[in-house]
Formats: sequence, C-alpha cells, structure tokens
Amino acid sequence: MNTNIGISDANTKAVALELNKLLANEVVLYTKTRNYHWNIESPSFMEIHKFLEGQYGELEEMIDNVAERIRAIGHYAEGRLVDFLKLTSLLEPDNTTNQKVQLKNLLDDHETIIRELRTLITKFSDENKDLGSSDFVTGLLGKHEKMAWFLRSYNK
Repeated sequence: MNTNIGISDANTKAVALELNKLLANEVVLYTKTRNYHWNIESPSFMEIHKFLEGQYGELEEMIDNVAERIRAIGHYAEGRLVDFLKLTSLLEPDNTTNQKVQLKNLLDDHETIIRELRTLITKFSDENKDLGSSDFVTGLLGKHEKMAWFLRSYNK
C-alpha cells in the first residue's frame, strides 16, 4: 500500500535513507554502550555500571522509535548488522576496560550524532518538506544532548 501523507515519494525515500543512517548510528552506539556496561573496570564500578544501563536503555527506546518513524513514512527499516555497519558514521575503537576511555568514546559518538541531527532538522524541513521527521529528529537531538552532558560530567 502506498503512503499518501503529503510528501513526495522522492522526499520520503531521501528521508528514509537518512533515518536508516541514524538508525545504524544508534545501534552501533547502543552496542558500544552495552559492551562498556559489561566490561567496565573502575573504583566506581557499580555506579558506572548502572549509569551505562540507563544509557543503553534510552538508546534502545530511540532505536525502536527511529525504525518506527521509517515505517511511518512508508519505507523499511534496516535490521541486519552488516547493513548497519555499511551505513554508520561511527567508529569502533579498540576494546578497553578503562572508564575514562570508554566514557570519552561514548561522548564522541553522541556528539557525532548530535552534529548530524542538527543538519537533518533543516534538511528534512527545507529540502524534503517533511516537518514530522524534522520534529522527530529535533526530539532526538535533545535526548542525545542530555546523554552527552551526563557523559561529559563524568569525564572531568
């Protein structure tokens, strides 16, 4: 069934591609956060362990919302790891159990996503005439900014 929501097929296709890139970034960041949650070594182990659990819980919800947004505009969400790795702009550094390094890596990823979301807000509204997706990524921007602030606060 075709989607008739007042946005051209070309524009929803362009938005879906960008949202799938975002989805890939969210999945990579989720996986990295979960990995660090499992493998943290720190004098404040339990505090950081629980903190990271909260972070990956928020990311899990964002992943689902991004995938559902892609479906809402009439396209399919990527779901295979191989496809996520092709689409992501995030890097996977060497494994570490060092709290400072882990939190810095996560902060860098959130800040990358934040910068990309800022460009998508205007791209979706101005170029793609999709105010719903623009509003959607604006909401994600605020969530990532808050998560980055928390990470930044630990890394002083």
